[in-house]
Amino acid sequence: MLADREQEEAFQRFLRRVDDIAELVQGLNSTDPGVKEKATAEAEKRLHDQENSKEEESKTVVDRTVINTQASDVANAEAVNADGFLAILEKDAKERAKRRKRNEHLANALKEKGNDAFRKGDYVIAIQRYTEGLEILKDKQELYTNRAQAYLKMQEYEKAINDCEWALKSRQCYEKISQIDPQKESLFKDCMNEVNLEEKRMKDEERAMKEVESGKLAALSIKELLQKLDRPDQNILYYTGGIRLLTGAIKDCTEQTLFRTNNGFSILKDNEVVRRGFCAERKNAAEVDLSVSLLFLWQAVCTGNEENQRLLLTYPDVNAQLPKLLSSGVLEIQKQTLALISLYSENENGRRLLVRHQDLTKWLQILMMLVNSTDARASSAMNILSNLTEEERFKTQCRLMLSTSVLPLFTQLLTSVKLVNQAALARCIGIMGNLCADVVIRMQMAKCKECWQACLKLVDECFDVGTPKYQECLFAVLGLMMNLLLESNGIIQHFAVDISGKCMSLLREKDGRIVTRAIGVLSRILPASLSAVEEAVKGGVVKKMIKFLKAGGQIASNYGIKTLSICTRSNRQAQEDLVKSDKKFSVLMKLLESENEIIVGNAAFCLGQCLVVPGAATSLLNSNVVMILLKHAGGDATRTSVQENAAIALGKLCVAEPRHIVQLRKLNGLAILNSSMKYVHST
Repeated sequence: MLADREQEEAFQRFLRRVDDIAELVQGLNSTDPGVKEKATAEAEKRLHDQENSKEEESKTVVDRTVINTQASDVANAEAVNADGFLAILEKDAKERAKRRKRNEHLANALKEKGNDAFRKGDYVIAIQRYTEGLEILKDKQELYTNRAQAYLKMQEYEKAINDCEWALKSRQCYEKISQIDPQKESLFKDCMNEVNLEEKRMKDEERAMKEVESGKLAALSIKELLQKLDRPDQNILYYTGGIRLLTGAIKDCTEQTLFRTNNGFSILKDNEVVRRGFCAERKNAAEVDLSVSLLFLWQAVCTGNEENQRLLLTYPDVNAQLPKLLSSGVLEIQKQTLALISLYSENENGRRLLVRHQDLTKWLQILMMLVNSTDARASSAMNILSNLTEEERFKTQCRLMLSTSVLPLFTQLLTSVKLVNQAALARCIGIMGNLCADVVIRMQMAKCKECWQACLKLVDECFDVGTPKYQECLFAVLGLMMNLLLESNGIIQHFAVDISGKCMSLLREKDGRIVTRAIGVLSRILPASLSAVEEAVKGGVVKKMIKFLKAGGQIASNYGIKTLSICTRSNRQAQEDLVKSDKKFSVLMKLLESENEIIVGNAAFCLGQCLVVPGAATSLLNSNVVMILLKHAGGDATRTSVQENAAIALGKLCVAEPRHIVQLRKLNGLAILNSSMKYVHST
């Protein structure tokens, strides 16, 4: 007990020191000069006291990590300012991080040795290994909770309770650190997550142990069934039947926990008959039944149980077989593998386990191939893919095989829209669009000629069919094209006329979602090609955009006015068409009153471009256009283009029709007009 008290005192001293450092750092960062000056003086005093210490080197040891409190330059110790103090802390932190990483590696190795001994029932050795690990890294939570479980097996309850209390104190430590610097919270998120999982595991195992001790039949049946499955040299049907019975016995978290604590996962590792049947490349009927039974069992023990999910993926045979099972030609095996993987993909911890323990570079390709399925497998595969795209590491892995494997398959699917599961294909296209948030992936796809050709072919086929199930594919591919058009390259320029032509045709669609996205694609493809602009103008794009702008809608208005600004910037016919289509600029005037700065900026730009058309400026004489433009030109919009475009339009308005200057004088706006002339001259 004396050692425990010493440990407790050491930990409390550490927490007090953390509090002291927190207060000091906060003081040094304070905006109050008095507080900052006081903190600086305190920092200098501490360094001065350390330099004059009788000991050659003063070290504070906490949890086997060392804080070096000695200043590096004795002569200048008294002159160390706040920045110097923080630099010392930073240097010390780097040194401790190196030691920490080395110690973490050693402690993990001892933890695994302890876990192996625990699984074999050698709890004395397990306790020794966990203790050795704690001597190296005293704040490693898993070692406390693991040792607590070993103590429980040895019926040393007081020691188990002490270890549980120490494990919980790790949470206090992490919380203290995050309070010192909230901006570093993300760095401690994983640590806190591990703490939470360890706490849950500890509580689950404590609850399960009580149920066993109380003699509950459900709890005892798990242990009994596992013992029967542990019998060697039985035939494969015996083990399959036992696995099915075991699956049926697992109803809740308690049974899941007892499965784990009674070495349930060793069924595959230690039983040669089971392992051989599960790992067989070409499975006979009995081996298929065994594999499906195991997949059902793992679903039962892993549903909602993060610790079981983690343990399952640490078994090499499972790790190696998952991709093979995922692409299995046996429907039921593939179906249940998808169901198992779905358990992982539905929550953040599970996804991270998959990314950490599995090489997912081939998964994108495997899951995409299931678009060809006409049953629930297609939907399940797309759910998994959609969830995985939330992980940045998965996106990074996808880069590796995108050009060589994924894009050829994807383009094949796009050109086979009538032959595949259309609902799944629509989701697959959307997933690829989401992956385009990764710049590297987007660049690769945007440069793929075959991908653009396939997109255009899909637009044609879906537009011709016009049924709802094809509409979803059409909607999705337009979204993908919009994302790809964030890039600019020669391939895009090559297809610009074709792409804009398809979008012009889609403007006749009755589905407003598709029309909106078609306008969005137009707004992004037209800047790539003057020829595309000319063809669009000939096709009546200006009149169509004015029509959609009159109907309103924030997103459609954004895309529509952007399209008009591109066309009127370089095409005289577009300028004349706009003047004819928008009498007295009523649509543009309405857009100038929008709260959306992008819409306002583009509307002002369009107006300025069209004022070169004879009579255009005169048609605005009895309007409040001068006041509106003046407001924007002298306003404080976050986008400077709003002020610039409004000033240019105002200047062009007065040049084209001098009578607007009268209104400008009344509003005391000549100063703004004069400042705007530099924009007029430069355009």
